Amino acid sequence: MGFRSHRLAEEIKREVTGMLQTELKDPRICRLSSITDVEVSGDLRYAKLFVSVYGSEEEQSQTLAGLQSAGGFIRSELGKRIRLRFLPELTFYLDSSIQRGVRLANLIRQVTDDKRIGD
Repeated sequence: MGFRSHRLAEEIKREVTGMLQTELKDPRICRLSSITDVEVSGDLRYAKLFVSVYGSEEEQSQTLAGLQSAGGFIRSELGKRIRLRFLPELTFYLDSSIQRGVRLANLIRQVTDDKRIGD
C-alpha cells in the first residue's frame, strides 16, 4: 500500500469510527462494533472496511446489513470531511479476528488450568 492510500485508509477509519459512535442511528448496527482495518486500492477508487462486532452471529449479520444500507450516507459524509477528487467505493467485511483471539485465549487458559489440576 502506497503512502497516499495508507494515509487515506487511516483517515477513513478515523472518520467512520466516529460516525459509528455518534451519527449512525440504525438499530441494526450493534453499539459494540468498531472498524478494525481499512484497505484502500492503489488507485484510491475502492476501500474495504473491516468491522469487528462483539455479539452473536445474528448481531454480526444485522450490523453488516445496517452498514451496507448506510453506505451511501457514510460515503457522502466522508465526501464532506475528506477533500478528494474521487471518493472510494466502500465495502464492509466482517472481521472476526478479535473473537478468534478471545477464543484462543480461553483455550490456552483451559489448557493451563488443566495442567495445574493434573500436577
